[in-house]
Order: sequence, then structure tokens, then C-alpha cells
Amino acid sequence: MKIKALNRFRQKLAKDELLVGMFVTLESPCIVEMAVSLNFDWIVIDAEHGHLGWKEIAELNRATVRSETVALVRIAERNTALIKRVLDIGVDGILVPNVESVAEVEAAVADCRYPPEGRRGIGGERATVWGQCFAEHAAEANDHVLVVPMIESPVGAQNASAYCKVDGVDAIYFGPADFSANAGYRGQWEGPDVAEQILAAKDAIRAAGKQCGLIATSPENLVERQEQGFRMLGIGSDAKLLLQSIHEALAVVGRDRKPATSLDPQDSQPI
Repeated sequence: MKIKALNRFRQKLAKDELLVGMFVTLESPCIVEMAVSLNFDWIVIDAEHGHLGWKEIAELNRATVRSETVALVRIAERNTALIKRVLDIGVDGILVPNVESVAEVEAAVADCRYPPEGRRGIGGERATVWGQCFAEHAAEANDHVLVVPMIESPVGAQNASAYCKVDGVDAIYFGPADFSANAGYRGQWEGPDVAEQILAAKDAIRAAGKQCGLIATSPENLVERQEQGFRMLGIGSDAKLLLQSIHEALAVVGRDRKPATSLDPQDSQPI
């Protein structure tokens, strides 16, 4: 846990400043080191989707050591055992997917805090310097761990302002793709009325004195989202950013193509 980085993160939130980050889905720590070198405010190691295992999560987090980049992990679900293991690795906080009630948010915060405020078990792992700093870590962890609920459904959006009242919640994140699916528009980034619901929830969050964010779809959208009042903005995921660059280069020489989900090569088509 990087206390100075977390304090800087919260100070920027309080000042209504932009916090830029990215989602990491690939296993190379070099990607995180690149983000750190560019002074990203945060990275999210995505353990909800994809193939990252515990070893990769630890290595990706390690690449943020002694930096001002906050390392968060998006867990697969709100689960006490999962949260305990992630925090034992020494990350700065968690993203909790698809919360839909205050009780879920309160449970996530309790999972992240040691007793008596919560139910996190104390382990002799990396977060406590392999048991050498039990007392020191226990004294600071409850006050500094970052808990970011994700709103990914209309139900979650309706309760947005209530999440802001839960002690221990500093920011809230939106997932437009899953939001659209849960609203009945699977496969659309923002289906009908989804954009309006997200903006309304954003307004409620900001009115409650908290900040929120989401991933932008393009550089132009990044500017648009900042102007709309989102402050924890993701420029994309590592894989998406890499693919965008590859597609642009291929298009220049007339070799761009749209891949198919099938592994049969003839199913892919030129663009």
C-alpha cells in the first residue's frame, strides 16, 4: 500500500482535478511501468475478466512500487476471500463490479478493513512485509484502502447517491457496456437511454460530494467526459490501445481487417 500515492489521489479528487488511468488486462509488468513513467494517477489490474492469475496480479502491482500511481484490482465479484487475498498482495484498493445496493457497498468496505471496523484477516504476506510489520500495516490500512464500487446496471444507478454516504467510499466507477446489457441492450456500449441514466447518476454522485469515472472510447470522448464532470477517467485498456494503434498502421498500407470470433482465418474480412 502506497500511502503517499493514495493521499495524492484523494487530494486531487477533493480539488475536482482530473485523474487519468488505464485498465491492465495483459500480463506484462512493462505495461504498468510505462503507465508509471507517464505519471498515471491510477491503474486497474483487471481480475474480473481475462486470464490474469495471482502471480500476474502481484507482478503488475509490484511495477507501481515507489511511484505515485495508485494500483487497484477489479475483482471478479464482491467476495470476502477474494478481497482478502488481493489486499494481502499489497495493492492500494479494489473495484467492486456491479453493485446494486448499499448493503453490497457496506460489505465491500467491511471486507477491506481489519476488525473491529471490518472482517479482513491479518496475513503474513506482502502487505505486512511478510509478517514483519503487522502492527504498522494494521494501523494505517483501514484509513487508506481505496474502495471503488462499480455501477453497471439501472438498479445500481438508482442507488448512486446512497453509495456516497457509505464511510470508506471515495469514488464510483461506471461500466457502460454491462450497464447496457443489464438494461436490455447487450453488445452496445451505450444503448437507448443508457447515456442519460449514467449522466443522471453522475450528477447525483457529484451533488453528494463524491467523484466518479469511466473509460473513454477515444481521445475526443476523453475531453467530452471531462467536460461532463467525470474525474476518474480511463484512457482505455492496454489491449484496446495496442489494437487501435495496430489498426491505424495497417490501414495506412491497406491491410486492415476485421477479425472474426472464429479461429478459422477465412472468416476475417478486410475493412
